[in-house]
Amino acid sequence: MIRGERVLLRATTREDMHRQWEFENDAELHFWDGGTPRPTSLEWIMAHHDKSISESNSSSISFAIDIDGVYAGHCGLHQFNETARHCVLSVEIGDSDYQGKGYGREVVNLLLDYAFEHRNMERVWLATHSENERAIRCYRACGFVEEGRLRRHLFLRGHYVDRIIMGILKDERNT
Repeated sequence: MIRGERVLLRATTREDMHRQWEFENDAELHFWDGGTPRPTSLEWIMAHHDKSISESNSSSISFAIDIDGVYAGHCGLHQFNETARHCVLSVEIGDSDYQGKGYGREVVNLLLDYAFEHRNMERVWLATHSENERAIRCYRACGFVEEGRLRRHLFLRGHYVDRIIMGILKDERNT
């Protein structure tokens, strides 16, 4: 577990999957994630969770985002490259009661601390899209810079948007 001031990053439980099922079926969340909405069954969510627990995966670590004892979403570090020492960061706060209130910033900073201090990563990067302005502001506030842009890379809500690659290096961290 990783404890921040207002956020706890902990292991995801099977009980969390009921809330995650709600998030997976929220079309608005798929938009912010850059995906296409699709119906997802609770059985599929449970099976996916069970499979992820039964399979050891050293290239990924995932956390439940716990705020005030409530499962508010999930986050993680993925695609660890131990030779080049980089990984991909992901965050999804699915509960709208906790969006836009600084929780995402705290989650990102906790993940960066973990990546740089405990996993000895040199670089952490992520991908988002050009219309996800709230996320881009969050990542910039945490020290990420835009490293690249794939123009008209995603088709969302009837038009094309750019895919933005952002990254932060260990020595750029302003902790």
